[in-house]
Amino acid sequence: MSTSTPSSPAQPAPPSASLQRRSGSPLVLGAAAVTVLLWASAFIGIRGAGEHFDPGAMALLRMATGSVVLTLIALRSGIRLPARKHWPLIAAWGVGWFCVYNLALNSAERTLDAGTAAMVVNLAPLLVVVFSGFFLREGFPKPLLVGAPLAFLGVILIGLNPRSASGADTMGLLLALLAALFYAACTLVQKRLLSAGTDSTTLTWMGALVGTVALLPWAGRLIGDLQAAPAGATAWVIYLGVFPTAIAFTTWAYVLQRSTAGQTAATTYIVPALAILMSWLVLGEVPTLLMLVGGALCLIGVLITRLRTRPRS
Repeated sequence: MSTSTPSSPAQPAPPSASLQRRSGSPLVLGAAAVTVLLWASAFIGIRGAGEHFDPGAMALLRMATGSVVLTLIALRSGIRLPARKHWPLIAAWGVGWFCVYNLALNSAERTLDAGTAAMVVNLAPLLVVVFSGFFLREGFPKPLLVGAPLAFLGVILIGLNPRSASGADTMGLLLALLAALFYAACTLVQKRLLSAGTDSTTLTWMGALVGTVALLPWAGRLIGDLQAAPAGATAWVIYLGVFPTAIAFTTWAYVLQRSTAGQTAATTYIVPALAILMSWLVLGEVPTLLMLVGGALCLIGVLITRLRTRPRS
């Protein structure tokens, strides 16, 4: 007499495996490319306008412009307000991401060149990779473990460039590091909010509004700077509000909702390499061989992090 053993129920794929599959779609990869390209250009724009705008005034004009565009985007896609219990965390995230981060980065680039600032700020993805693996239980897939350190090595090579170190003071480096810490912390908070079901477009819009309100104490300084600044500097800040803020933060939220926090953050390792290239083309800062090698490592490392891993049976 034969006996049959009941078949074991199928094990659902872990959330990280589902995200791995979604993160390789053309739309997600395209949104990631838009994000890193526009964020790299932000370092150039801040340098271009920083001579004529106070850090707080620049942040306020950037966020006010970005908030207007984000309002149009949110109205077009449909505003879906999150549960009220999430509002305090959203407010804290908005102040950290759109107010404190901008203030720290704008202040840092008064003494740091665009490439050095991008290098220091992009210490954040390494922090995100580590903390998301532990606290968000995203784990450490092999492509991420290989690609993230490789890209980080490229960032270090860029930072070792003698030209990047010249003109950089301790306060500027500390401010850039502060921006990196807020970058990492806000990415983890944003991922938590998105995982709780918060609509990505609505979240970005609400956070931008909160950040703009937090920057209102600089309204008086902004009025004075607008009267004195040349049209080109003002155009740079408007650009920062429309593209690296409204568009790039929307595409960033889209990618973050469909990828792990570690994988999304590791993608931005390519930002310093792009910032160096843009500095060369726009500001006339010619990159050295060490910077080019570092940029190549950033690119290769990011490509590795986007590789898929086979789910375990």
